[in-house]
Amino acid sequence: MDPDDIPHSKLTGPLRRGSVKKNVAAIHVSGKLTLLQRKLSNVLLLNAYDALISKPKHQIDAQTLCMMVGYNSNDMETLKQSLRSLAETVAEWDMLDENGKQEWGVSSLLSYAKLQGGVCEYAYSPALAEKLHDPKVFALINLNIQRRFTSGHALALYENCYRFVRTGSTGWWDIALFRRLMGVEGSAYYESFKHLNAKIIKPAVAEVNKTSNILLTPEFKKMGRQVAEVRFLIKENPQLAMLDIDDGAGVRQGAVYGQLMALGVSDRLARQWIAEHGEDYVAEKVGYLKGRKGVDSPVRYLSAALRDDYKDAPAEAVKEVPPEVLAAAEARKAAEAEAARRAAAEDAAKAQERALRAQRLERIRDLAASRSPTQRDADKRLFLSRLEDEIDREEFRNRGWGAALLASQMAEFWEELIPGAFEELAG
Repeated sequence: MDPDDIPHSKLTGPLRRGSVKKNVAAIHVSGKLTLLQRKLSNVLLLNAYDALISKPKHQIDAQTLCMMVGYNSNDMETLKQSLRSLAETVAEWDMLDENGKQEWGVSSLLSYAKLQGGVCEYAYSPALAEKLHDPKVFALINLNIQRRFTSGHALALYENCYRFVRTGSTGWWDIALFRRLMGVEGSAYYESFKHLNAKIIKPAVAEVNKTSNILLTPEFKKMGRQVAEVRFLIKENPQLAMLDIDDGAGVRQGAVYGQLMALGVSDRLARQWIAEHGEDYVAEKVGYLKGRKGVDSPVRYLSAALRDDYKDAPAEAVKEVPPEVLAAAEARKAAEAEAARRAAAEDAAKAQERALRAQRLERIRDLAASRSPTQRDADKRLFLSRLEDEIDREEFRNRGWGAALLASQMAEFWEELIPGAFEELAG
């Protein structure tokens, strides 16, 4: 798996190193983390990355950390629970060392974490820090991509696959190992490969391919009639490759980068902000910040200004913004208005779809009620026999013809049973 991160959801950039000729090594992290906990792990790693080897412990403002991950900034209990989970989560590696000898190791993800005075302090074990810092072993995750994920399984799959992007394949994983990486080991339901494939692999691959900078294709190897191993072929997603950033050699020569350094922004964070937002937009927010008085934490304030697009800057700040920056801001406003229009249209379409679904469900219930008691029993048994997924079968047993999650299957069933049953419905 792979962590990534530094400040908030608006940051981007898997940090690219030179091409690596050695085989990519394997660090596997237990998959039993929630989506937010997994994101937290990545934020902490990117925050510490530059000093991962040189410093034994690392610090980050606790409220800023919550903001970046998506917690309520005052929800310290959730943060404590998440840090506790990371300290209890195991990272394991099994690889060749520099001398070609096999090396196996295990470590908790965090050796300790503490919250004091509004600051989160944490550390990694020396052995794990060494592995996490080595680009031949471990790949940092692009934060802008991470924030797009809505499924913990999808993010876990992405993390475990991304480091193999240059080799083009994860190599074969034993199915038991894959279940562990996805956090579903010990589940009797997912012992069935059919369930694992339908509920974990297919949805996770679909989300990775839709939202990230890589494209995955799963392949399976059988032993007898059972699927015993899985691997994922990997290639870059050309449509989202622009979310990556370079090593920053050119960015560091710019005036905006220098202004960010003067404000105390770290090198990596400065490059990520410029890569995602563009120099003009960052310069606009720097000008806004300079017009504010008494800002205690310029970096945190600037992060919020970039994320939330602070407007109405004081006159003295506006004067510092070049005309082309203001023009870019106007163009951005127009783009936002167009996006809002499209979102409204999508909302209207979804509302119409929901209304049609409700009409179908009502029609299905009317059709079922119109049947004789003997027919009703036979209808239920027949429909139940067509459901292959046990979760769907349980849903129907509990909710009968009111099972909204099965609306499309039920409509198909009744259309076959009574052709034209839904013709009079709108849309």
